Amino acid sequence: VAIVVLLFPLLQAQTTNFLARLPEYASRLREFAMPLLERLETDLTAAQMEELSEAARTYGAQAIGWIAELLKRLWSGGVALLQLLSLIVITPLVTFYLIRDWDRIVARIDALLPRKAAPTIRAQFREIDEILAGFVRGQASVCLILGILYAVGLTVVGLDFGLLIGLGTGLISFVPYFGMLVGLAVGLGMAFAQFPDLLSVGLVAAVFAAGQIIEGQFLTPKLVGERVRLHPAWVIFALLAGGALFGFTGVLLAIPVAAVIGVLVRFAIESYTQSRLYRGESDTES
Repeated sequence: VAIVVLLFPLLQAQTTNFLARLPEYASRLREFAMPLLERLETDLTAAQMEELSEAARTYGAQAIGWIAELLKRLWSGGVALLQLLSLIVITPLVTFYLIRDWDRIVARIDALLPRKAAPTIRAQFREIDEILAGFVRGQASVCLILGILYAVGLTVVGLDFGLLIGLGTGLISFVPYFGMLVGLAVGLGMAFAQFPDLLSVGLVAAVFAAGQIIEGQFLTPKLVGERVRLHPAWVIFALLAGGALFGFTGVLLAIPVAAVIGVLVRFAIESYTQSRLYRGESDTES
């Protein structure tokens, strides 16, 4: 909070300047791309250019049609409106009432537990609570550290609005790979529009590559992986499965859901290893 308060005036100024200079950067990118397109036209034959143009029109039309159909379905189904209302109205209200009545809700659920199994169920929920809290704290720490690293690195290489882009990339890095890819796209676009040489563009890309290596090799395993008690292979599998089954939401919730499943699986294995079946004892043995 202190960092945000101290940096807020600078971030506000950079945001305003960025929006004001956005048309200028778009013009620079167009000037940068035009010589490449002219050289491409010179090197390719007329037949090759016609094939390239036809492919671009075909895939461009398909992409535009897919996006238009997706937007149409979202709006016709009312999904966008419901999500907006949930974000603005429902979520704060539900959060307020949950915080106010949380102790009573927990006590009510606890009173309904089978008395003999109640201590075991409480122990599992306490472990789930600790793991999810550790995940949230660890992921928040990773995002904060990445935001600082990206902001410092992009500012050092001289990228305009490096502080804004770096902190923004760190804040959305709670979604694996998505935050880095968005920041990389914005950072490279700014670099191509600002720098006349490819060395500076390469330095910008190197900042994001270094951040990704630091996150994958040190930050996430230490601050997140150890707290959720999941092997890195299971983390990768959870992300792939979540993305394949539920898309963006699945990737977002994959690790905490996998951590909860891990708690239940460990409890099941522990119960099995203490059972008569595992020890090879029959019910008649004393």
